[in-house]
Amino acid sequence: MAATTVIAIVFVLAVLIALLLFNLRERIVFADGDGHEIPVTGFPHDAFEALLTRYVSTDGYVDYAGWRADADSRRELNAYLAAVAELSPVNAPERFPTERDTLAYWMYAYNAYVVWSVLDKWPLKSVTDVKAPLEIVRGLGFFYRRRFPFGGEYLSLYHVENEIIRKQYRDPRIHFVLNCGSESCPTLRPELPTGEELQRFLERSAADFLSDPKHVEFDHDARRIQLSAIFKMYKSDFVDGLRAQGLPSDRGPIGWVEANAPEKVRDEFVRARDYSVDYKEFDWAINSQ
Repeated sequence: MAATTVIAIVFVLAVLIALLLFNLRERIVFADGDGHEIPVTGFPHDAFEALLTRYVSTDGYVDYAGWRADADSRRELNAYLAAVAELSPVNAPERFPTERDTLAYWMYAYNAYVVWSVLDKWPLKSVTDVKAPLEIVRGLGFFYRRRFPFGGEYLSLYHVENEIIRKQYRDPRIHFVLNCGSESCPTLRPELPTGEELQRFLERSAADFLSDPKHVEFDHDARRIQLSAIFKMYKSDFVDGLRAQGLPSDRGPIGWVEANAPEKVRDEFVRARDYSVDYKEFDWAINSQ
């Protein structure tokens, strides 16, 4: 092989490695809040809850434009995230006495950083418009590359969802609370319960998601059931969920949906027993009013 060819190959490899390292390097994004006050015990989700009540419609769409235009509201979100940045179940476990309190922290902090990121880049048509220099996979710039502080540790949204929430809690219903800022995600809810209330919140979130034809659709004319792409993306979670319930898992996500759906949706399954099942395409359009 000619020396010039070797040099060219080495150069190309060096450029690719440099691009990859730059692409995956940690990008620190810190949402600070001047003069934020944190209670002596517990964790304060009420500030974020008040903001969601103010800017999220009853059908789960977010008034990002109005939120972005209100400097006080942005400061309030920053103050909440300053508490997230300072405290977590890892460095302050005494503030999270139950597993549900811990799960609530991770889910609500995740959603808050998603909102903050959208506001930071507003206007956006899709979270996938936030690109990494080398966008190897869709959403790399938004979900993988950016790191956010959780109790002093900087983590990506991808890591929080997959390495903490999914891996540690193994509850498929979290997929009906985590909001990725997109049309196909579950609606963003203004209430942020903790402790024992979280169990009922997860049940309501699942029931609402499974009752929405946008996510579980029966086409009786075509004899077809269409499920949200979330059931395909996280198939293993729903299969494991069936096993945890002591139910057969051979039907995959559709089996979980049928077993856990509200009564009116289960009635639809009686008619659709032999229908074909497929998955909707994921809609990454921003969940904006």
